[in-house]
Amino acid sequence: MELTQHQADAFARMPLTYLRQEYPNHIMHLLNDDGDVLSPRQMHPIFYGCFDWHSAVHGYWLLLRCVRLYPELPCRDDIIALFDEHITEEKVAQELAYFNAPFRASFERPYGYGWLLALAQELKQSSLPQAPAWHQVLEPLTQDIRHRLMAYLSKLTYPIRVGTHYNTAFALALGVDYARELKDRTLEVAIVEAATRFYQADTNYPAHYEPGGDEYISGALTEALLMSKVAAHFPAWFDTFLPDVEAVSALMNPAEVSDRTDPKIAHLDGLNLSRAWCMKHIAKALPENHAAQAPLRNAVDRHLAASVEHVVGSHYSGGHWLASFALLALE
Repeated sequence: MELTQHQADAFARMPLTYLRQEYPNHIMHLLNDDGDVLSPRQMHPIFYGCFDWHSAVHGYWLLLRCVRLYPELPCRDDIIALFDEHITEEKVAQELAYFNAPFRASFERPYGYGWLLALAQELKQSSLPQAPAWHQVLEPLTQDIRHRLMAYLSKLTYPIRVGTHYNTAFALALGVDYARELKDRTLEVAIVEAATRFYQADTNYPAHYEPGGDEYISGALTEALLMSKVAAHFPAWFDTFLPDVEAVSALMNPAEVSDRTDPKIAHLDGLNLSRAWCMKHIAKALPENHAAQAPLRNAVDRHLAASVEHVVGSHYSGGHWLASFALLALE
């Protein structure tokens, strides 16, 4: 199953609508005083839509990625208009000021960090003639997030392995791609060293305990995805990390989604899609004759079949974010 232009256009039209939709909104907001009692749009004049800050960030990422994959996308002009409207120096300054207020050091850390860097990477790679200007306007926030990620890694003693926003490996997988595309050797080294420290010695990961009831990423597969990007001898590492991956039924078969209107249970559609994304990339990093090749590729098909048709037209509980993960899974 491969991404088509029709699918890309359908996916893009979701954030095109939702990035301007302020409510309902799930804000993670620390108030320092009465003056901080503000609406989502007042706090985040760029990333106020799509239900929460990080989903707004990867909504913009999705739009750029779709145009990069399909330059003649029917909604191309609408995407350009949205970026022109939102990516301004004044609005970026407001977003940056939010991060720098007291007691907000952990805001969107690390998930939002990873997606902001991914957005900056897409701006850098975009062929849209306006993209270099947007990239430059966003740069103060990008550099602030870059510094925050490096500072976080310098003091994070233990990796966070949960299947939700706080997962360390997910953010580092996005971050290392940004670092390499931007030729940011300092950030790349920091991420590779952190990944090695956190994960190099991992063996026999207990993937049979997955999934948790509200997870949208696999702790096991996301870690393996990251290590496929940074480990010197990834196939050998993978063989000790998940030595008989085909036998782990809970990992190789898609999660059941009982209620797609429930914001947490709807996470499981994202889990199926993100697993497919991880499995694809893990398989590419293994030798063609590796025993896991066929099981991984078959599992990709099962996971896509379980969830990809539930993305377009889905309830807002999943609709505000699932298209980004569907895009990753189908590329």
